[in-house]
Amino acid sequence: MESLCFLFEECHLMLEIHFVYVYDVVVALKSLKDVWDNTPPNWIGSDPCGSGWEGVRCTNIRVTAITLASVGLTGTLSGDIGSLSELQTLKNLTISFYLRDLSYNKGLTGSIPASIGNLKKLTNLILVGSGFSGHIPGTIGSLQQLVILSLNSNSFSGPIPPQLGNLSNLYWLDLADNKLSGTIPVSDATTPGLDMLTKAKHFHFGKNQLSGEIPSQLFSSKMILIHVKNKLFENNSLSGSIPSTLGLVQTLEVLRLDRNSLTGPVPSTLNNLVNVNELFLSNNQLTGSLPNLTGMSALNYVDMSNNTFDESDFPPWFSALQFLTTLVMENTGLQGEIPASFFALPQLQTLLLRKNQLNGTLDVGSSYSDQLQLIDLQNNYIVDFTPRPGFKIKLLLAGNPFCQETGGPSAYCDLQKTDSTYPTPENNCMPCNADKLSSPNCRCAYAYMGTLYFRAPSFSDLGNSTIYTSLTDSLMKFFQSHLLPVDSVSLSNPSRNSDNYFMLSLEVFPPAGQDAFNRTGISGIGFVLSNQTFKPPHKFGPFFFIGGPYPHFEGLSFSSFIHKGSTGTHKSSSTAIIIGSAVGGSVLVLVALLAGIYAFRQKRRAETADKQNNPFASWDPNKNSGDVPQLRGARSFSFEELKNYTNNFSETNDIGTGGYGKVYRGILPNGILVAVKRAQTGSVQGGSEFKAEIELLSRVHHKNVVSLVGFCFDQGEQMLVYEYIPNGTLKESLSGKSGIKLDWMRRLRIALGTAKGLQYLHELANPPIIHRDIKSNNILLDDRLNAKVADFGLSKLLGDPEKGHVTTQVKGTMGYMDPEYYMTQQLTEKSDVYSYGVVMLELVTARQPIDKGKYIVREVRQKMDKTKVGYNLQEIIDPAILGITLGGLEKFVDLALRCVEEAGAERPTMGEVVKEIESIMQIAGLNPNADSASTSASYEGAIKGYEHPYSDESLFVYSGAFLPAKVEPQ
Repeated sequence: MESLCFLFEECHLMLEIHFVYVYDVVVALKSLKDVWDNTPPNWIGSDPCGSGWEGVRCTNIRVTAITLASVGLTGTLSGDIGSLSELQTLKNLTISFYLRDLSYNKGLTGSIPASIGNLKKLTNLILVGSGFSGHIPGTIGSLQQLVILSLNSNSFSGPIPPQLGNLSNLYWLDLADNKLSGTIPVSDATTPGLDMLTKAKHFHFGKNQLSGEIPSQLFSSKMILIHVKNKLFENNSLSGSIPSTLGLVQTLEVLRLDRNSLTGPVPSTLNNLVNVNELFLSNNQLTGSLPNLTGMSALNYVDMSNNTFDESDFPPWFSALQFLTTLVMENTGLQGEIPASFFALPQLQTLLLRKNQLNGTLDVGSSYSDQLQLIDLQNNYIVDFTPRPGFKIKLLLAGNPFCQETGGPSAYCDLQKTDSTYPTPENNCMPCNADKLSSPNCRCAYAYMGTLYFRAPSFSDLGNSTIYTSLTDSLMKFFQSHLLPVDSVSLSNPSRNSDNYFMLSLEVFPPAGQDAFNRTGISGIGFVLSNQTFKPPHKFGPFFFIGGPYPHFEGLSFSSFIHKGSTGTHKSSSTAIIIGSAVGGSVLVLVALLAGIYAFRQKRRAETADKQNNPFASWDPNKNSGDVPQLRGARSFSFEELKNYTNNFSETNDIGTGGYGKVYRGILPNGILVAVKRAQTGSVQGGSEFKAEIELLSRVHHKNVVSLVGFCFDQGEQMLVYEYIPNGTLKESLSGKSGIKLDWMRRLRIALGTAKGLQYLHELANPPIIHRDIKSNNILLDDRLNAKVADFGLSKLLGDPEKGHVTTQVKGTMGYMDPEYYMTQQLTEKSDVYSYGVVMLELVTARQPIDKGKYIVREVRQKMDKTKVGYNLQEIIDPAILGITLGGLEKFVDLALRCVEEAGAERPTMGEVVKEIESIMQIAGLNPNADSASTSASYEGAIKGYEHPYSDESLFVYSGAFLPAKVEPQ
């Protein structure tokens, strides 16, 4: 009978797979094939997975993604695509479908069908640079798992659907460069709106026909918590004043409001935007006094041209913007003289002040910036200028009395336009025939070409070749780390368009031995550029890519790339039909037998339901029987035992409260102190989840990892019993709350101990464990100040080491989260490495990862100067360790910054980190194998009244997740 039940299960599963797969998936994909022209030539037969349809990703026999960027598709998006929603659940196997990327197919036209809303598992909807039109369907708002929505550079019209506000997990919203009209929707009592996108960091609405006022409700202090980076509204028809609430978004880095019809004064609250690098307010109707932007000390690029500000002298506070590269103030009512000190700003490249009332004698001083390239003062009232010896800066003074009355030098006085294009070296290192191009490696091949558009770069010197070198290197490292078939890349034709976007032509060359890419290679390259996986150097700012057509495909796809994880083989359509028929026939033969045993199976299910809901139901703690947790060293406590050990959970033993519940100090009969984490009502997990957590914790045994002593699953209670760690969290010691002073030696030992704990989890635990919430609050210090990694409430098992990652809902803590994990939802051990790198920087600076809107990783990168001792970081090093020799500091900082590289492949493993920190400690004259302190008396004790560190953010916050905490990727 058991064997018959097993057979029933297998046949029932085969029946569902066959009919759901054949009649839903194939029909939906075939409908797309029927309405599209120029589909890949191997789209034949009735089995997309078995026949290896190019651009279709399969897992086993299930279609999970379509990626067909830049392959020349034409046609429309069939409404039958909604049928693919039936693939969301098959028995107990939940799968996802991703319409990942159909970008750069200009021939794809028509509207997006409303049935797109049926694809509930969709995470990426990317339709960039195609020919879609019509209204954006409001049904997209039902795609609750959507992370990236990029519909830019199409011809969509009509209003922005307010239902997009329901996309609670959205990270990237790009609707730019369409024909959208109407107002920006915000929520009210009955209707959603874009102000509800509390996890989105990028808002791109430029180059549309949006009208009305910018709603003040669109900005809130909540956005500080999600590290909003970009808000771009340029080139619309927006009116009214700039909302003062904009100043609440203190994490903002790029703000574009130019080319609208905004009126009124610039609100003083903009001074709160201390992280803004690029500010564009030009071509509006702004009035009042020229805004004082002294507080925006991080500004690189400022453009407030063509407004109707009150006349004012050249503001002295401009000279305080030490990071300024570009100042564009054409036709803004400026008058008076420009102080010579302004030209000495160290990063100044371009000054464009045409059509103002600047007067007097122009004096650039003798210490002007060595980066200064252009001073454009045409059509002002400057009467004199005497160049100093060696002056080679391009200076434009046409339309000034200096030229009109005294006949100044033609080099300064000829009427000129500012260049918008710059030449770059050509890669003609060898002659090529036909449409082939010469690559930087002197190979002739058919390159994949397109244009990179940077919406707000922080520089203006487009002729600086080092700019393109850094971007080229970054692209190549990225392509290589993602195993894309790229031999080399070439960047050329830098220019600025009428939208003040910085543009670069990109040529990508196929690998050695190939004259051309196949569709797989092109789609892979197009996808990583369209879904923002690639992050350019920070100075380039937000970007988008428009790929061109590629008519040079060769061969068939790399099946391993398309079918990564697939166990199916390529078969002809006839084979698929034969197999399908055989399965169908077998099912008919078995129907009678299956009906006979159906009642028996239903009875068995009813009998086992309680056991499935309660995995401890048949477990006798005193016997090794039933569905017991597989524990290693942890014991089971009864409720009455823990009640006794904690003095009836008395207030005097209450040592902390977190989201999971309360934590109590307890004393076991053998005198050992423990910390008892007791779940409160509403936080209790299901039995299976609780069992899984204690099994995970019980297998962890390492001196640098907090140990699980036992647990309680009794009388409806769930409790975890940990070893008691007396000296609190690392965060509390760095902040001074615990009263423990950490010198440089102890900080190095804490770094090493933490690294060893993580190395154990990643490399020695079986199976490996990814912690997923490494932070200074989850590193505890024992009585000898040895570090112990704590809090496994968010941890994940890396069940298949060969796979190297798990797909998971993104969780973590703001400031520590790996940006690559957030973007891809692919969790790897390198995500822990990123978080650990942030902790290393905390050890150096004693600053929180995000403090007053400043992100520690970026702060260190901006401040450091490798040409100086200590990398010139004295300004941000913790004052508690300043004034003493910090042996190995430079190597420590270098290692930390390697750990926080944006691409996980560029980060070291924790094993490599351990070795490097041991080397650093030897440089500092320390023994890596010694404890941090010989006894608890060898360091300053705790502040009076301080009992224990278990606070709201400590070890015992079970779900301490903050989404999104992933710092964007710089």
